[in-house]
Amino acid sequence: MNICVYCASSDLVPEPYKAAARAVGAGIAQRGWGLVYGGGSVGLMGAVARQVHAEGGSVIGIIPQALLDREVGYIDADELVVTLTMRERKRIMDERSDAFVTLPGGFGTLEELLEITTLRQLAYHDKPIFLVNVDGFYDPLLAMFDQIFAQSFAHERHRRLVTVVRSVDEVFAALDAYTPPLPPDAATASDLA
Repeated sequence: MNICVYCASSDLVPEPYKAAARAVGAGIAQRGWGLVYGGGSVGLMGAVARQVHAEGGSVIGIIPQALLDREVGYIDADELVVTLTMRERKRIMDERSDAFVTLPGGFGTLEELLEITTLRQLAYHDKPIFLVNVDGFYDPLLAMFDQIFAQSFAHERHRRLVTVVRSVDEVFAALDAYTPPLPPDAATASDLA
């Protein structure tokens, strides 16, 4: 299984967020899973990737050429896919991932979370999405989500699109119990009855 992690590219963030990133990287590697992420060597992105490698896991980074040119790419990735655009980067990240984990981050992280959630809402995929609300970082966003539901901009059933957890341990407890749905062509007659 490959886990896509969305998170900050800033090195200036508080230590609890860095610790959460390292814990996600360790959990991925210890389970024999792979990391798929934005290919950066800085901030929480770099912390996740380095921890995956420190624990013997594999790292797939996907980075646009423009960012690689700024020397922020994690050149030690087991596979570093270089794209022309951010849109191409996200498409490949989506395709190569079995689940999505969002740690604290800035505008790019929010955009990735909201896009992958919208794609799930529209049934373009049925992969699990987790939002790790480290130290209440996402409380204001969750309040905005509540307002969206309260004022009928989204149906209440869509609360299930994203699983909100307060710790990395909760993410891995859910992922350890997760069974991917069968692809449509793999369904048997008894599955369809």
